[in-house]
Amino acid sequence: MNLRGRTAPSRGVAIAVLAALACGACATRPLEGVLVPLDETVEAGSRVPILVATNRARAGSDPGEMFSREPSDGIAFGQVTVSIPPDQARTVGEIQWPAAPPGDPRRNFVTVSADYLDRTGFRDAIRAVAKSRRRSKALVFVHGFNNRFDDAVYRLAQFVQDGRLPVVPVLFSWPSRGVASLSSYEYDRKVAQTSSAALVQLLEAVSSNPAINEITLVCHSMGCLVTLDALEAKASRGAMPKLKNVALIAPDVAFDQVLSQISGMGPRRPRIGLFLSQDDVALKISKSIWGGATRAGDINPDEEPYRTAIAQNGILVFDLTHLRSDDSHSRAFDEVSTVMGMVERRLARGQQLSEDTARTASAR
Repeated sequence: MNLRGRTAPSRGVAIAVLAALACGACATRPLEGVLVPLDETVEAGSRVPILVATNRARAGSDPGEMFSREPSDGIAFGQVTVSIPPDQARTVGEIQWPAAPPGDPRRNFVTVSADYLDRTGFRDAIRAVAKSRRRSKALVFVHGFNNRFDDAVYRLAQFVQDGRLPVVPVLFSWPSRGVASLSSYEYDRKVAQTSSAALVQLLEAVSSNPAINEITLVCHSMGCLVTLDALEAKASRGAMPKLKNVALIAPDVAFDQVLSQISGMGPRRPRIGLFLSQDDVALKISKSIWGGATRAGDINPDEEPYRTAIAQNGILVFDLTHLRSDDSHSRAFDEVSTVMGMVERRLARGQQLSEDTARTASAR
């Protein structure tokens, strides 16, 4: 993003950034040891295998982190299996972090296994998960600002579990600092702008796997910057026919930039769904930090010039403002049973997002 003309944030804004742009689910999680495996099962619990690609460097001091906040020159792979407590023992839409690792699988999310993979092992793992779960559709998730690696793994596991999504879950984790501060927000944005090439590599690896017939790409907040850069770059290198749908959830990207990059993807681009909240406090703060440019995730889609631009670019809009949630920036995850119900049905039918499903979701 062009930062010329940016106004200096006040102390009040900086404090608000700490509170509003931070990942709400991360506030009570342990600082270390989350991904150390616990070999204990719960009969009524669920296990969600998360396949991982990242441009983070391997963690050094904390074995329960796997990958650190430091960037790597290349792309690395892994697989983490997360145990999730029975629904009756937890609040759906939330991550039940243990007070201290490893946690109690009857009440907490815990790690069952965590393994590094090479590229061949990653390919084989996709095939194995697809076969064991009887799935041929992949969901690739790109997290946002202030996410440690373990934050992102557990968030995707919660998202897939609570949405009952019939997919092979794949995480792309870029090297966010995982710290809620104004300087970290600016740092994360710079790193996000250098992470698109690694995401392209992941999308190509998933797309080339014969076990996968269709890909849905989901990004949140600042992760949408990585995603849009990757899609625009990939479009210049050739189409990716398996990539059918892209869901931009609360994108912390200027609306004009989103339009420009979608246009740059050309006519063979995947269908784009924009999930927004007009009362998104985090994005209103982001707007003030980055020179007043309207963020795509908190527009009023019925106002001009947004209404016409959305229609001209064939973007499907899902306005989540009406949903009740303490965190307006992450309500798509907090209310996943409602918001992603249409995604589950679409994936189950093997159909693309349609105008009818968009109107149905928006009316809930």
